[in-house]
Amino acid sequence: MRKLLASALALVLMVALGGYGFWTQKRPEGHYLSDLRIELVLDQGVPGERGNLLGVEPLLYPTDYQNLQRLHRKLSAYLHQAQDQGLLNPRTVVVFPEHIGTWLWARGEKNEVYQVTRLREAWQWLELSNPLRYGLAMLAATGDDRRADAHLRMKAGQMAADYQQLFGGLAREFGVTVVAGSIVLPVPYVEEGRLQVGRGPLYNASVVFASDGSPVGQPQLQQYVDSEMRRYVDDGVSQPLHVVQTPAGRVGVLVGSDSWYPRNHELLQRQSAQLIVNPAFLSGKGSWQPPWRGNRHQPAAAQLPLSRGQVDEQSAWPRLSLAANPGLPGLSVFMRGQFWELGSDGQGFAFQAGQHLAGRPLQGARLLNLWL
Repeated sequence: MRKLLASALALVLMVALGGYGFWTQKRPEGHYLSDLRIELVLDQGVPGERGNLLGVEPLLYPTDYQNLQRLHRKLSAYLHQAQDQGLLNPRTVVVFPEHIGTWLWARGEKNEVYQVTRLREAWQWLELSNPLRYGLAMLAATGDDRRADAHLRMKAGQMAADYQQLFGGLAREFGVTVVAGSIVLPVPYVEEGRLQVGRGPLYNASVVFASDGSPVGQPQLQQYVDSEMRRYVDDGVSQPLHVVQTPAGRVGVLVGSDSWYPRNHELLQRQSAQLIVNPAFLSGKGSWQPPWRGNRHQPAAAQLPLSRGQVDEQSAWPRLSLAANPGLPGLSVFMRGQFWELGSDGQGFAFQAGQHLAGRPLQGARLLNLWL
């Protein structure tokens, strides 16, 4: 009798595990509607032989990341509208915002991930749907927030491939240079024309893609990680800043708050940088007007000309970027949209000849253009 009971329990367990394994592999997709409109809020200068910097501030949501085709459709629609307005040419450098690639961890998941209202619930569905990958990632995770680390690490290979396919594809499709915002990956590097991930800490990195879709140089790592990410993302000071050659000139990429620090601009200037681009991200809906939160966990922040809370965010970002910049033309662009309960804010701006050029305020997707 005991053997019969044990056999029955073993059979039930096998069926349950088999059913669970089958469930984890199913990825049905729901209906999808998205706003593809984008407005030009800044158009500074006149067309010339030097080209232009074109900032894209997309309006994105979790469902945009359910598959790569959806995200490509939205971003390519933005660029088609820019093309129709005469803003794309072989010397155009298109700049996307910080973390536009990081959200690729949500690609290819169950509908429940996109339907819940809170990020923590989305994480729970992610873990339940990928038990083996998540368990292995937890074993390799580092930092103070190992769970957040594991969510990114478990899908890092897929994320890197998607990131290159998406942004390299857009660069090739439109014949422009693309600064592909940023993506958080473990020890990212380019080898034989492919973005790869290594073993080690996570870094917030930006890759530039040439008009043939290939990466230009190595990923640019964020040097001074923001307070919100320091628990699981490392500083990139081990890999110094570098410039990349583009048809519009030598471009230096400063990720996020890296644009605040004079030392970063000095390092780029020593390498004969001609343009500065700054993919940025500011978390929290309506966070552009409250007092500047600073970066109190970075010792270098003590040397900045502003104190935390002295001015609001919308004043601090251009003031700090202009104070640190040696007078080079540049562009800052911010991520927009809503990811579960986490909103984002920020209004991109340009700078040229020491002047701050603000675009028209707009809650939707925005384009900012600076002719060089």
